[in-house]
Amino acid sequence: MLIRFNKPYGVLSQFTPEGRWQGLKDHIDLPDVYAAGRLDADSEGLLLLTDDGHLQATLSSPAFKLEKTYWVQVDGTPTEAQLTQLSEGVRLKDGLTRPALAQAMPEPDGLWHRDPPIRVRLNQPTHWIELRIREGRNRQVRRMTAAVGLPTLRLIRYAIGHHTLDGLPLGQWEAVNPS
Repeated sequence: MLIRFNKPYGVLSQFTPEGRWQGLKDHIDLPDVYAAGRLDADSEGLLLLTDDGHLQATLSSPAFKLEKTYWVQVDGTPTEAQLTQLSEGVRLKDGLTRPALAQAMPEPDGLWHRDPPIRVRLNQPTHWIELRIREGRNRQVRRMTAAVGLPTLRLIRYAIGHHTLDGLPLGQWEAVNPS
């Protein structure tokens, strides 16, 4: 079984809640399914869950280099140089990131309200970037955008491989074909 879940802000990628963060059990009432990968509590979007250990390893292992697509709202206006730097790889404390696809994008259509909303500064514009990566270091997207001078304000994972958020409301899940 494979489940796609549109994880809201403030929900951990585990069933047990911790402190101020909710757990998956507040949204998914299924036994014996586990997250295939992680999405931080302060990030939103696609989380895949499965009851198949081999599938879980395939989906979450960096060895399989499954592409993940993120929609990133950043503080500032991305320049071509910053997008090129993100695309070619960014030097982080734990080494150079793999090449990625980075491009400016309009605000996603049908985007749900985030609670709490992001901070807004009247004199600082925000813009959206689509970032596609094939690795999954801890808080990698946030660290990459910060390294090029574009701090992340909101982070939404839109896709993992060919699985997307399309048609899946916030906080909802559905079983999908794992192929």
